[in-house]
Amino acid sequence: MSRMKTYDGPVSDHFDGLHFFDPDGAPPRSLGEVFRWQFGGGQKRAKWPDWAPSPHADTPPERVDGDRARFSFVGHASWLIQTGGLNILVDPVWSMRVSPVGWAGPKRHNDPGIAFEKLPKIDVVLVSHGHYDHLDIATLSRLAKNFAPRVVTPLGNDVTMRSSDSSIKAEAFDWHERVELGSGVAVTLVPTRHWSARGMFDRNKALWASFVLETPAGKIYVVCDSGYGDGGHFRRVAEKHGPLRLAILPIGAYEPRWFMRDQHMNPEDAVKALDDCGAQQALGHHHGTFQLTDEAIDAPEKALVEALDAAKIPQERFVAMKPGQVVEI
Repeated sequence: MSRMKTYDGPVSDHFDGLHFFDPDGAPPRSLGEVFRWQFGGGQKRAKWPDWAPSPHADTPPERVDGDRARFSFVGHASWLIQTGGLNILVDPVWSMRVSPVGWAGPKRHNDPGIAFEKLPKIDVVLVSHGHYDHLDIATLSRLAKNFAPRVVTPLGNDVTMRSSDSSIKAEAFDWHERVELGSGVAVTLVPTRHWSARGMFDRNKALWASFVLETPAGKIYVVCDSGYGDGGHFRRVAEKHGPLRLAILPIGAYEPRWFMRDQHMNPEDAVKALDDCGAQQALGHHHGTFQLTDEAIDAPEKALVEALDAAKIPQERFVAMKPGQVVEI
């Protein structure tokens, strides 16, 4: 892993020549803290059911035209977004495990909300960062073979993809860069409070980002992984890119809080993030498919209801999605 190819580029306000960093963020937890969480005898890890099937399954149309957008939740942080005649996948993972090896690591607890064979032709893939639950080489290779889509990703992740499969058409961009996708659709990569790694020795050697999609149906803020911090990341997106029609916000993988607070939001944080970014509507994801942390499988959905009630926000404004569920605007 120490010989992995990594990004090589000029120093910037978030790259020191070797590592990326967030000037308004927090560094990833140390290995000592990882061991303390896993073996320290603190909070007990909830047991998830072996299989928790979703009541939904989607067969998407070939295209969605006009001023509409269709959002199909595949599971965890994977989405099919159809708008402006384009088919866009976000952080696509169809693998059974999210791990560097196929025989261990977090395993699926439900099927993808769209069977791979039922996907329409994919034009663009957005990959937010290098963690295995977001950057899945097996799925990207399958997509490259079937559809040869453009793959838009933050700096350095293109190196990861191409070093594994040269057929993946990866294009890497920095924070605040805007990329025209065609048909009046564009995406801007924006800072998010997170980090990245594929192995023991490549922490923060590739960049991470959230996405703001400009579509005929309005602007869509896609946050695949983020801590909350002081909310500044979300307020800055509102200032620079608002008004936002919809936000996709993570609500899972948050316990124990002492360990996860800086990298993953809990539902209470996500409700504050919605208020900060000002989106008209939000969809909750990053829960219920892969057990990455200690909370129960249904804890994020229950906590989201409580957080919305406490903030006096209508339940229908922020919905926790299940694989195969579809929202159209």
